Amino acid sequence: MKLPDGVRVVKGEAIEGVKVIPLRRIPDERGTILHVMSSKDPHFQQFGEIYCSTVYEGVIKGWHKHREMTLNYACLHGRVKCALYDDRPASPTKGSLMEVYLGPDCYSLLVIPPEVWNGFKGMSDPMAMIANCCTHAHDPSRSERLDPHSSTIPYDWARKDH
Repeated sequence: MKLPDGVRVVKGEAIEGVKVIPLRRIPDERGTILHVMSSKDPHFQQFGEIYCSTVYEGVIKGWHKHREMTLNYACLHGRVKCALYDDRPASPTKGSLMEVYLGPDCYSLLVIPPEVWNGFKGMSDPMAMIANCCTHAHDPSRSERLDPHSSTIPYDWARKDH
């Protein structure tokens, strides 16, 4: 299977349930419309809440996973590297790691299913902004967090010069 631009499997294979869906940008002389999600989209499930998160260059937000919530990330400004890790016991892709780059050169919706660890790192100076149109309102009691450098997840956030 050919992966979309900006997607790299670090270990294993593409994580089951993760989708990268190209989004529309409509530029004109007044500015640009950035489509994120519509209730008419085939991948739309339900609406829980939408929020935006800024992340400064070099800063990592993660690791976290949600029990029921599907995340729908779009990078509205700047560029981010998203890392995903599958430790779901019954998943055929258990142990797989992925990187997904989001930004102006890869304007896409990253769909992350429940129970998949994820985090993102800012790659733009001074910051990047991600919108998340998720399926449930955030409930801290229904999510887990780990330090971004935890050895529980075998991922190195450092830039790879290869």
